Amino acid sequence: MMKKVLAFCLALLASYILLAQQSFTEKEGESKNLPEIIERLNIKQDPRLTNMLKWHIENNLKKNGTDGFRVEIFTSSDSDALEKSLQVKKEFLVMYPETDVHIKYNAPDFKVRVGDFRTRNEALRLQKHLDGKFPNSFIVEDIIRFPKLYGERIK
Repeated sequence: MMKKVLAFCLALLASYILLAQQSFTEKEGESKNLPEIIERLNIKQDPRLTNMLKWHIENNLKKNGTDGFRVEIFTSSDSDALEKSLQVKKEFLVMYPETDVHIKYNAPDFKVRVGDFRTRNEALRLQKHLDGKFPNSFIVEDIIRFPKLYGERIK
């Protein structure tokens, strides 16, 4: 009798666990915000791949940018670091008015990072231009704004 009760409880537990699972195909209707060009394509593929693509697109939109590189030209944790970083930003903008400047605070440091570059080589070009004025500059990976595809670049 005890074996029958135990077998019944295990079967009940297993059925509960199996019913609680939700597959990708059940989630298919949850997010329908694929770009128009992808919706117009007639591709025969597993619906799970479409869901994974939706998930990837949604995560990139939440990130508010893309992976890239910037040149860090200043960092300080002094008591007047904010004022110094604002001064460095002003000095940089006088020399390169069309390059974006970002002041970041990551306790206890204030950092001044410049540029929005997709590749390390693009950031390296700017860093070489800055060697005279900002000799301690270095390249860092960061979430960057989507850069302009066509425009003037530092040569």
